[in-house]
Amino acid sequence: MTELETCWDYPEPFLWKARVTAEDIDELAHTRNTVYVNWCMDAAWAHTTALGLGAKDYQSLDRAMALTRAEYDYLKATYLGEDVLVGTWITKWDKRLTMERCIQIIQQPSQHTVLRARLEFVCIEISSGRPKRPPPAFIERYEPAIIQTRAK
Repeated sequence: MTELETCWDYPEPFLWKARVTAEDIDELAHTRNTVYVNWCMDAAWAHTTALGLGAKDYQSLDRAMALTRAEYDYLKATYLGEDVLVGTWITKWDKRLTMERCIQIIQQPSQHTVLRARLEFVCIEISSGRPKRPPPAFIERYEPAIIQTRAK
């Protein structure tokens, strides 16, 4: 097991990379809070797309996983030019309606965790905006991605 592998809260994260740019910096000379939120959403979308459920798939199925709740724990600042790895996992999946995704951001090369997030989603029918059961394609793609172990 590598040193980086021991940093993650759960095994085998889906990884998404980012670098702090000048546009990401706030008046206190560190990364703006909303940038972390955007990184979390970008990583979640990248993971969903990698599972075979991109935005076009959502549209054709008239279903989507819509964010209903988000918790962000900001643990350490990041600064201009730093690289981060965003790890994400699907930690709960209720085939009837809801899903939970956990996200962890680690600064590189220090491997310090700078943020942890927990996101809750509900399956909706896009055309009506109402909660609806997920279609079989969602179950087929999301279910194998659910982690089977508990956090460290």
